[in-house]
Formats: sequence, structure tokens, C-alpha cells
Amino acid sequence: MQGIMQDWQLTVDKILDHAAENHGRREIVTRSVEGPIVRTSYSELHSRAKQVSAALLDLGIKQGDRVATLAWNSARHMECWYGAMGIGAVLHTINPRLHPEQIAWIANHAEDRILMVDTTFLPIIEGAWEHFRTLEKIIVLTDEQHMPQTSLDAVPYELWIDGQSASTPWGGFDENTACGLCYTSGTTGNPKGVLYSHRTNVLHTFMTLPPDVMNLSSADTVLPVVPMFHANAWGLAFSCAAVGAKMVMPGAQMDGASIYQLLNDEKVTITAAVPTVWLMLLNHLEENNLDLPHLKRVVIGGSAVPERILRAFEQTYDVDVVHAWGMTETSPLGTLGALPAHLVGADIESRIAYKLKQGRPPFGVELKIVDDAGKRLPRDGETSGRLMIRGLAIAAGYFKGEGGNKLDEEGYFDTGDVATLDEMSTVQITDRAKDVIKSGGEWISSIDLENIAVGHPKVANAAAIGIYHPKWDERPLLIVQPAPGETPTKEEVLAQLQGKIAKWWTPDDVAFVEEIPLGATGKINKLKLRETFKDYTLPTA
Repeated sequence: MQGIMQDWQLTVDKILDHAAENHGRREIVTRSVEGPIVRTSYSELHSRAKQVSAALLDLGIKQGDRVATLAWNSARHMECWYGAMGIGAVLHTINPRLHPEQIAWIANHAEDRILMVDTTFLPIIEGAWEHFRTLEKIIVLTDEQHMPQTSLDAVPYELWIDGQSASTPWGGFDENTACGLCYTSGTTGNPKGVLYSHRTNVLHTFMTLPPDVMNLSSADTVLPVVPMFHANAWGLAFSCAAVGAKMVMPGAQMDGASIYQLLNDEKVTITAAVPTVWLMLLNHLEENNLDLPHLKRVVIGGSAVPERILRAFEQTYDVDVVHAWGMTETSPLGTLGALPAHLVGADIESRIAYKLKQGRPPFGVELKIVDDAGKRLPRDGETSGRLMIRGLAIAAGYFKGEGGNKLDEEGYFDTGDVATLDEMSTVQITDRAKDVIKSGGEWISSIDLENIAVGHPKVANAAAIGIYHPKWDERPLLIVQPAPGETPTKEEVLAQLQGKIAKWWTPDDVAFVEEIPLGATGKINKLKLRETFKDYTLPTA
């Protein structure tokens, strides 16, 4: 027997329909690429997104066709999202921080027909144009006044949607219809495409809203610093519209001073970004003796949050830090570090110790850890194993079948992370499987070494990699980027680690570099570091 209920398809166009009807006057504020602060509303965004839909239909875009964006966080970018998704096209967000030829490779693999691009990134497309194979039309996200000279057959966005109907029908297709396409950062081999459905994006939106997750409401003002090309800005482009939260979009200016100005002027209550952004903001706050009177909550993910950042926001600025973990393949939220009941009201050291971990899965996510043979390992908070995940918005494989079946016999996806789980499913990521340092048959966590080293005031950034050792197979090399104006010594850096790690974890050497390379998502590029130091000889070898 089945229930007698309405069949209300879970499609993302209904999210913006809801926002326009119930929160129509709520603002979306953008620091535009052209410079000025631009204000619009959910009602206006809804109408303009419908115009985008009509313009795409005029170009012959059909359900399932791929429409790409290469753009910063802005209201215009959101209009492109909902305009493409509303008619059943697949919105493909491209990461502009990739190499131009890799951007072209991704666009060709996705078979993108249309590209909507911010003026900032137009030179990337021009420089690599000979490598693009499928693009039919370039739309530049600006008006006629600010349209740059270009060798491409491109049209300014405002002219393109001008006069188009604001009543284009949306939806009417199955909720399992493909909705969004986002490629992994491709740190090993070519990037792989994760193809989201309308259903998974809507369910993920529901999952983000409770207090133990993003804790969003219509009373909040949200600044998504995390880019919309990083796994849907962690879902915030959907979640904020679902509750009618005011949105503040940072555009191209991501430095500490620019982020602080938006936080302060727009009275932002919730924001989200990777640790490198929060380090820039923290430095700006400290250098200028500023405070954060409006900010209540910071969600930090992308890589492990250093203790210095966590303590500063929690203790100095009285901001609740929520450590998050996820990946493109998980839509992306996997776990969040909201305090469990037994730690609410606990002493600060107990709270900090918990918040340095990656938190627990919300409803809709299931986790396990396994050994290399696939055998389940105990949830004791100490045993490390491969982190496996399944749930309502988790990838089952990659676009065009790249890499074949990715699920084990229980339907779990291998995240590629090494982690511990405790009895409450609290996750602590100890490393990426490809980054773990294997010394004498035992594992050393590069993440722990890096985060402790960054706690030294003379260290701006740190990375640990395994270097060949004739006796132990691998031993850790700690690579350090000094803080501006500082010249730390090897002895000072190693002293920072003493008493905080097992003695045998102590790096065999410390190397100093001007700058540690970062990948396209702001994470340390271990692949490049391993190439740079491939011939390095440890003093203990």
C-alpha cells in the first residue's frame, strides 16, 4: 500500500520561486566586478533568471545541454544558475584557477555549448580559444558600457537578456534530471565531473538548514566567500534562497580588508570560506585593531582549520566556529562540528579540542572507516582507516563513467581521506590517502604536523611530505613559508612540535621556501611540492 500524497517534484527552480513569493524584498548585495556595490532582491533575481531562461531557449538550449559559467560570486551568476537549471539545462561551474588548457579540456569533456564569463576571466578564454571545441556562444557578464574589446564573438549579458520574457515556464521534468556539473580539482590526472540532480540539490538544501548544520534563517545575512564554482558554494546559493536570508556576494575582491568591509557594512551574521581566507581576515583584524560586532558564525572547510584561527575567532572575537568537511562528490557537506549536547557549556579547552575535529554527519549522511582490504574498523576515535560515505546527495560515480563503479558492496563511496571515527561518528581527518607519510610501516599525519607548525608566529604556512629513506621507507620533510619579515630557524620550528606529537613523528628536516604552492581550490599543492623535492636527500638518510 502506498500513501495518498501529492507528487511534488524536488526541482531547484521551486527554491527561487519560493524566495520570490515569500521573501521577495530580501536583498542580494554584490560587490560588482565593475566596482560599485549593487543591490537587488529575490523578486528581481527571479524575474531576471527567467529572462536568462528565455535567452537560452532562443539559442536552442534544450534539457540536458550544458551551460558553463566562469564567474565570481554575484547576483548575475545566480541568475545564470537558476535560469539554466529552471529549463532543465545542466549548469556547469568552471574553476578559473585551473590552467587555461585544463579549463578548455573540462569544457570540451562536458560538451559545454554556452559560456557565461566575468570580464576578469575573458583573457583566459581568449588565450586558450584554439583549444575549445564545443562552445557556440560567449556571454560576458557585464553591460554594454563596460564590455571589453575582445577577439571573440561575444555579447554583453545585459544586452543579451534585454527584452526577454520574465515569465518563461520552469520545471515540469523529473526530479532526477541532471541539474549541475562540477569537476574535481584534478590533483591526480584529469579532473572528473560530478553530476548533481535536482533531487540531490534540493535534499542537500534541506540538510543544510538545521541548527547543528548551517543554522540558517530569514533573519540572517550570509556572506558566501567560498566560490560558487567550489561545489555550489557549499550549497549556500540554494540554502539562502530557501529561507530568504539576505545574501552578500564578494565578487572578485577576496582580501582581508574587502571581506571585513562587507562583514561590517552589511552586518553579516554567517559566513563561510576556506582557512586561507580567514587567515587573511584575521591578520587584517589584528593589524588594525578591529572587532566583529555583527558576525555570529563562521563555517570553515576545504582543509583543516589551524588552531590559531579557531582560538582567535572563538576567544578574541566571540564568533562560533563550525569546522566542516566535505568534497565535490558529497554536494559538498559531509560533516559539521557543531557542539554535541554534552559539550555545550563545557570549558573552552574541551570545546576547542572538539572543534579541531571535522564534526559529525547530519541526517542524510552515513559513514564508516575500513582498512585496505575493505574490512570495517572500530569506531574508537583512535583507529585510522579509509573514510567511506553514502547518503542522499553523494556521488555514485563520475560523468561519462570516468573511472568505472565507485561504490563498494554496501553502496559506500571512497572519499580518499584517512580518518578516525568515534562512537558518536565524530570524524577526525588524519590525512589524504595519497598524502599520508608511511614510516616503518606506521602512518604519520601530515595534517597534524602542518597545523601545529602554523601555530608558530614566525610561520605563515607549512606543508609536510614524505621523502625517501633507505631504512624507514619514508620520513617527513616539513616545508615552511615564513611569515612576512620573519626568518624562523629549523630549531624554532621543530621546538614548536615538541610535546604535541609522538617523537618518532618529528620531521627529519625543515626546508624554507618563499611561497608554498596552492592548488585551484586553495589547498596546498602536494603534487607540486613532491615534484620540487623529488631529489631531496634527508640528513638522516
